[in-house]
Amino acid sequence: MTTQPAAPFGRVLTAMATAFHADGSVDLEGTARIATHLVDHGHDGVVVSGTTGESPTTTVAEDGQILAAVKDAVGDRATIVAGIGTNATAHSVELAQQAEKIGADGLLLVTPYYNKPGQAGVLHHFRTVVEASDVPVMLYDVPGRTGTEISLEVYEKAFELEQVVAVKDAVGDYARGVKIMQMGYALYSGDDVSTLGWLAHGAAGVVSVVGHAAGDQIRAMIEAFRAGDHAQALTIFTRLLPATDAVMGVPNYGATTAKAALQLLGVLDNRNVRAPLVPLDDDEVAALRAGLVASGLIP
Repeated sequence: MTTQPAAPFGRVLTAMATAFHADGSVDLEGTARIATHLVDHGHDGVVVSGTTGESPTTTVAEDGQILAAVKDAVGDRATIVAGIGTNATAHSVELAQQAEKIGADGLLLVTPYYNKPGQAGVLHHFRTVVEASDVPVMLYDVPGRTGTEISLEVYEKAFELEQVVAVKDAVGDYARGVKIMQMGYALYSGDDVSTLGWLAHGAAGVVSVVGHAAGDQIRAMIEAFRAGDHAQALTIFTRLLPATDAVMGVPNYGATTAKAALQLLGVLDNRNVRAPLVPLDDDEVAALRAGLVASGLIP
């Protein structure tokens, strides 16, 4: 019998959207409602204040309010991971320490973006932020957004830090991911279309975006795969492809499509986002709706 990979934050997580009022202020009640919806539909945990949560446009104080609201809403039955990664090390340290005080179960730490430090700088950033708290850390490798890929050498050195336990991988190189898992990391798929492939290579689970609309189905896929019913897992994955394409298929996917999906599901009564993002237009919403209908997620 094969051993199942460790899943320190659970197996099904979503990088959840942050709700906003029409005036652009954070809607804490709506944000808590999103978290409750996710945990009611197959999720072991949620990641707040990631890119899908529009963290580039929220303040430190707002991030704390969002985390506290989500912890109050679902913290007794789900893992709460706080996105604390920015491209300023001191800023990330401040966010990490705030998240620890509020009671986050984990921290998501992305590679610094735009300023593109070298690998020595990436490692220094990781080490400084990780050592600022005692909270378990999931590194986030997403070169499509950051312009920098974490080297295997940095992975090896970062794993020497006791709190570093996992990686959210949006690189999509399965062979490289296996090497990272061999170092001891729990690997989470950071791209919905790659989740089934990652499971086949030993991943622990997923940090999803499509999970806003398909949490129960993603959970069923992972459970089928782990039970050895790979055909059923593939059937579920295939059924979700129209929704996956619809959610991830627009240029500003993530927050925009997640919130439009939540509006279609009746979880939110709006799809407000903060600039520079703009809400999906009517044609984009129609395409999103068609994808969700094709996957059987809405009637």
